[in-house]
Amino acid sequence: MSMIRDLRAVVRPSSRVSLRKDTSPSSYDTTRAPGTPSAVVDCAVYRNGARVQSAGPLTPHEAMRLVRRDGGFVWIGLHEPTEAEFAGIASEFGLHPLAVEDAVQAHQRPKLERYDDSLFTVFKTIHYVEHDRLTANSEVVETGEVMCFTGRDFFITVRHGGQGSLRALRHRLQDDPELLAKGPSAVLHAIADHVVDGYIAVADAVQDDIDEVETEVFSPGRKGGVSRGVDSARIYQLKREVLEFKRAVAPLLRPMQLLSERPMRLIDPDIQKYFRDVADHLARVQEQVMGFDELLNSILQANLAQASVAQNEDMRKITAWAAIIAVPTMVCGVYGMNFDHMPELHWKYGYPVIMGVTVALCLGIHRTLKRNGWL
Repeated sequence: MSMIRDLRAVVRPSSRVSLRKDTSPSSYDTTRAPGTPSAVVDCAVYRNGARVQSAGPLTPHEAMRLVRRDGGFVWIGLHEPTEAEFAGIASEFGLHPLAVEDAVQAHQRPKLERYDDSLFTVFKTIHYVEHDRLTANSEVVETGEVMCFTGRDFFITVRHGGQGSLRALRHRLQDDPELLAKGPSAVLHAIADHVVDGYIAVADAVQDDIDEVETEVFSPGRKGGVSRGVDSARIYQLKREVLEFKRAVAPLLRPMQLLSERPMRLIDPDIQKYFRDVADHLARVQEQVMGFDELLNSILQANLAQASVAQNEDMRKITAWAAIIAVPTMVCGVYGMNFDHMPELHWKYGYPVIMGVTVALCLGIHRTLKRNGWL
């Protein structure tokens, strides 16, 4: 059982999951046999935990023939296959037409379905998009999909999207023959754990973005305690990206619970218990993402409230200055009328007295409004 105790160390790299997309040519294994569908990234036979060496790249038909003759299981990786490219593989392995349709068309919710002698699992992969500063148009998370067909003697992965390569994961599994000897269910667990670890890394990065926006909204250095530099469109964009994240995480929890709790003949009992660990990590990520959504709602409401407060403050200042200006406007309006008989019109000190009274009234109103917080 030493292999089982080391299972987590095998499927999880020691270093933190990288948030940068690996788009280098070396990130994809493009070695294909003549006649192999162009969507096939890798095709290999594993027997007793070791990859069976062959004279050249195997086609899916050749790989399955070796498995049926000598035992083991075949692992085929495909990237965005067309219906025609996948048709031969689906026929060779007896895959259910409904599952094949979902795998080709993509854009599926995370789920687990059982079809006769196979399991069909859909994972949403999440990639954090690096950016210098969050804007109203920033893409924060990028999604992809990994569909897995798990059978007694085969494991097929279908990837959609430019990220989420499983090449490094395949190599790590090949470095532990004792684990691979457990069969396709060990590969399914490794992929599930790999995907959820990606969620954890992305959640940490999204948390940094939310903290940045929250700091700007509630910054105490803003004049009057009101933040005027945060665009609500930025908060709304981040909320949309978190919603996309939640759509990937939330539906996957039930499939992971089923894999960890319900006995399945295609899942090795020694492997099944480790799906509980994946389900537990996934539940924590789900709680974190739900918290993001609620926090962003609060931040958005606070920002809108601050904008309303700022507008009210501006209106109060405008109203206060209008009240002050009303005094000289009234006086000038009265003495601008062309009547011959008006008080102090021909008095020597009439002008300075009227101007002094006007200034005194304005200063009195200004002091009163300032004391009441209107200025």
